[in-house]
Amino acid sequence: MPSLQGLVKNHPQEKRLFQRRLWVAGAIILSLFIVLIARLIFLQFFEHQRYTALSDDNQFALLPITPPRGLIYDRHGVLLAENRPIFNLMLAPTKIKNIPATIKDLQTLLSITDEDLKYFDKQLKQNGRFNPVVLKTKLSEDEMARFYVNQYRFPGIDVQAELVRYYPLGENFVSALGYVGRINVQELKTLDPKNYLGTHYIGKLGIEKFYEPQLHGQVGYQQVETDANGRIVRVLQRTPPVSGHDLHLSIDSTVQLAAMRAMSGQRGAIVAIDPRTGQVLALASVPGYDPNPFVFGISPDEYTALRDSPDRPLYNRAIRGQYPLASTIKPFSAIAALYYNAVDPDWTISDPGYYTLPNGAHTYRDWKKKGHGRVSMAKAITVSCDTYFYQVARILGIDRLGNMLSLFGYGAKTGLDVDEELSGLVPTPAWKLKTKGEKWYLGDTIVAGIGQGYLLTTPMQMAEAVSGIAMRGHHYQPSLVAYQTLSQGKIMPHIPKALTPIYLSDDHWNLVINAMRDVVASGAGTAHYNFGVPPYSVAAKTGTGQVYSTFGQEIKKTGVPKHLMDNSSFIAFAPIENPQIALAVVVENGGHAAPSIARQVMDAFFNEEEHALPPPPTP
Repeated sequence: MPSLQGLVKNHPQEKRLFQRRLWVAGAIILSLFIVLIARLIFLQFFEHQRYTALSDDNQFALLPITPPRGLIYDRHGVLLAENRPIFNLMLAPTKIKNIPATIKDLQTLLSITDEDLKYFDKQLKQNGRFNPVVLKTKLSEDEMARFYVNQYRFPGIDVQAELVRYYPLGENFVSALGYVGRINVQELKTLDPKNYLGTHYIGKLGIEKFYEPQLHGQVGYQQVETDANGRIVRVLQRTPPVSGHDLHLSIDSTVQLAAMRAMSGQRGAIVAIDPRTGQVLALASVPGYDPNPFVFGISPDEYTALRDSPDRPLYNRAIRGQYPLASTIKPFSAIAALYYNAVDPDWTISDPGYYTLPNGAHTYRDWKKKGHGRVSMAKAITVSCDTYFYQVARILGIDRLGNMLSLFGYGAKTGLDVDEELSGLVPTPAWKLKTKGEKWYLGDTIVAGIGQGYLLTTPMQMAEAVSGIAMRGHHYQPSLVAYQTLSQGKIMPHIPKALTPIYLSDDHWNLVINAMRDVVASGAGTAHYNFGVPPYSVAAKTGTGQVYSTFGQEIKKTGVPKHLMDNSSFIAFAPIENPQIALAVVVENGGHAAPSIARQVMDAFFNEEEHALPPPPTP
């Protein structure tokens, strides 16, 4: 039978047990409360700035506003480079938990190529995870419709409009304009990261590259409120971008297009300049290529086809092609002889068709097998007598001949406002010893007198040099931009830069220029039949750069293929009394095609009603 004492409750003992448990529970609660208060104090006073920033990032975003790229016009206001809208699929990395899975789902709706993915990965590495990244460019209307129907499935992904470059006249102006393309890793290292935030394209060649800072403009910003999916709810604050400058080139699109047409089917270049200012009227390299595919990134197969083409369309012959001066050097050789008083202007020779050095070591042939008979300086220019200028070169010496060529701009970059120009070559004995390991021989000087040997020039240099003859020693640094229009409407004109003048008496200038006039006007002139008789006065000089020796025989008789035919070159200016255009033409393997091509370009220029650059519009 159980004890009665065990059945009776001990109330004092139970009370003490309850109190002990209450104190323990209270202590635990108090401890947790103290920890909570301490955490709140830590977050409020020590982590306030960090979590405020994270909170703002979850609700607000500071987005860049890409500035509209400046437009490019020709001298008459013809639009050469414009901006067209496209729609891109943008991905916000911080809003997406599993990017590869999301892209895989998107590929069931849209065509996302391997090239798109490569560019996306590259941009993701460059821009980081906190900026929207382009996943696919140039969405079609059908693709946008399919995406918008399913957009609820893809938080953090949206479609954004963007202005991109377009060249309406394609290959006709690429030699001057160049093109823009996607920014690569190397370029990103040299750019201002703040100003190029949100910009995906940059000038790669030509005007687009040289004037990149002016064309790009200044980036703007907008602070926006976003929802949980990263979509913009409203704009809170906006700093508008500053548009890039509009460039107005000195190029005349009529002359440029005429040059491209005249050179169709050939390889070579044409450069035309206004000799009064140095402004470039045409800069044509043929064949050209369409720059528009390069804007978004040309495919490897397309690029390989262009790069490996025997016509080398990617090669800008107008400023990078280096050719022998050939007989276009002869007016400059004559000017050097007169400038240094090395040869009397009335000095004549009897040309038997060859020239032999005094010691009989070597015989140098004239292009005309039986010679030109009695030849003066003027006649030697007109009929392009090699024998005469062999002797002029021997009398002058390479130093004085080279100095005169340098004064006319040969052997150095002209300073044209593009970055790709090459300098050509005016050789010296020191240059030959350094590069060839050989001393300079008299024969090197002899052949230099007719533009052969080591001498090299670009069509741009040739045009600039003949401008100096047209203006009787006064010439200007070539330029492509006539003036800029700033975003505020202010006009900033280009000021012509005068180069070192070449002083010669009027009688001597008249002798050389009249002899160049007879190259076209005289029946004995080397361009009389190929250029014809124009309604304006022209001074000119032909040149033939030998590619393959035919020993005086006709090309047709020897069966030499096209790629081994002589190069044809031509320099000219018109009208003689008041020069408005000076040009140089080089036709690779063109035989004697350059004069007739130059005639087409000059006719196009003079058929226009107005040639002078119109004054900049009033701000």
